Amino acid sequence: MTYLELVNDVLARLRETSVSTVTETTYSTLIGKFVNDAKRQIEDAFSWNVLGQVITVTTVASTASYSLTGAGQKFQVMDVINTTSNVGLTNISFVDMNRKLNFTPLVNSIPTEFAFDGVDGSYDTKVNLYPIPDGVYTIKFALTVPQATLSSGSTVVFVADTLVSQNAYARALVERGEDGGLSSSEAYLLYKAMLADYIALEGTRYPENQEFVAT
Repeated sequence: MTYLELVNDVLARLRETSVSTVTETTYSTLIGKFVNDAKRQIEDAFSWNVLGQVITVTTVASTASYSLTGAGQKFQVMDVINTTSNVGLTNISFVDMNRKLNFTPLVNSIPTEFAFDGVDGSYDTKVNLYPIPDGVYTIKFALTVPQATLSSGSTVVFVADTLVSQNAYARALVERGEDGGLSSSEAYLLYKAMLADYIALEGTRYPENQEFVAT
């Protein structure tokens, strides 16, 4: 569904008149807020395949810091590989990386480690690589990146629209109060059951999501 279709779906559940734009009325605007809140909550609940992105960093000799353009700040790392040298990179702590980049002697070679360190002017996360690249390498970051906040009515939501609709509906019921229909608590319980089903179904396709290691 599109953003507008989701808003109208929630309005229909509330027995309200549909709109032609998300901001047509103050109430449809509020429902639009609930749709975005629901989308964010669902995105945070699982590393959905539909949100997967590969962001490529091309290194420059003697440069350790790079921006993950388009990643923002709220993402999950699935894998990081150096496809030029056919090696996987290890995520080390900020402290370890800070010392390696500031204590001598510095090492310039094939990068095999990374650590995140702040954001750039576009608020995208920056990453440090070590050893400091001694040439041009292609580093691919496989990430799960949330979709940007919905604003255009024609934007299609990435995560399951049925979950977004049910979650937004439950939020709307909380705001409006009981009116003889489904209670907000019942609607939210139904959403949680649906979310669990979706996660269980998607989890069957990825063995790493079925492995549990005691810590």
